[in-house]
Amino acid sequence: MSSPLFMPEQLLIILTTLPSEWDEYRVGSFAQLLLESGAACIEYSPVQSVYRWEGQVTSSKEWKLEIKSSFSCKKRLLDVLSLHHPYDVPQLVYLSAETSELYATWASQDLPKDAGE
Repeated sequence: MSSPLFMPEQLLIILTTLPSEWDEYRVGSFAQLLLESGAACIEYSPVQSVYRWEGQVTSSKEWKLEIKSSFSCKKRLLDVLSLHHPYDVPQLVYLSAETSELYATWASQDLPKDAGE
């Protein structure tokens, strides 16, 4: 007997970071823009990143965002992120993840009318 809880469906996850100088209100406002563009859920938290930049190893505090949505919103979300992201070279990593049918259905409900464009 199958259950919607265990039937795998696909979910889009986009990972990015924002500057630590942004206060939580500004990160929340950025998240709101993404919700209006088709994201279903955005989790954010402070992180410490280590990376190469201009030939140097750099370490800095940042905000990490994990954006969940349906694949129908992928192009729009990536376009909005590219247009509004504060970094010259933003981390825009997108993944396909399996999830329950219930969560996938929830993630694709109440999308903005033009989110899939």
